[in-house]
Amino acid sequence: MTTPAATYTEEELVYLLKQQSREAFNYLYKNYARVLYGVINKVVYDEQTAQDVLQEVFVKIWNNIGQYDKGKGRIYTWMINIARNAAIDKLRSKGEIMKGKIRTGEETVNNLAQGMKTEQVTDAIGLRKMVAGLKPEYETIVELAYYKGFTMDEISKTLEIPLGTVKTRMRSALQQLREVFKK
Repeated sequence: MTTPAATYTEEELVYLLKQQSREAFNYLYKNYARVLYGVINKVVYDEQTAQDVLQEVFVKIWNNIGQYDKGKGRIYTWMINIARNAAIDKLRSKGEIMKGKIRTGEETVNNLAQGMKTEQVTDAIGLRKMVAGLKPEYETIVELAYYKGFTMDEISKTLEIPLGTVKTRMRSALQQLREVFKK
């Protein structure tokens, strides 16, 4: 006969993690690894690198749980921010930007379908759909800047287009999005 899996309230989980409970940490990993991996994989395309970042994220959570402040938000949000920031840091680290590639066409559809299985859908206002309605050159720049965390300079180097062109396209894309959003 197997014992039932433990479940914790958020408050209990945080308390136990702050007490360095391995059981609570295992519970955390089992219940949140897929979602955090989905967040990381949206920024870091390479599967092995994304898995490495996921492990780094759980080490950061374990080592920094004492810094978590429930007054600033839920633990889920805190962990999502750690995952996203770690992925962006990895992407910006030396050599990783050029290893990254821009997904287009069929590969994007397949990866979006896969991502839907592993992460929560949080786009309640349909922003991604609005961005997808932009001209392809605008969509790419918005995706890199807002979903991947690239700077304008990084976008310029990655796409091999002048910085001024990136800024002009971003400004045009944002104007179009404002108009669509007003409707």
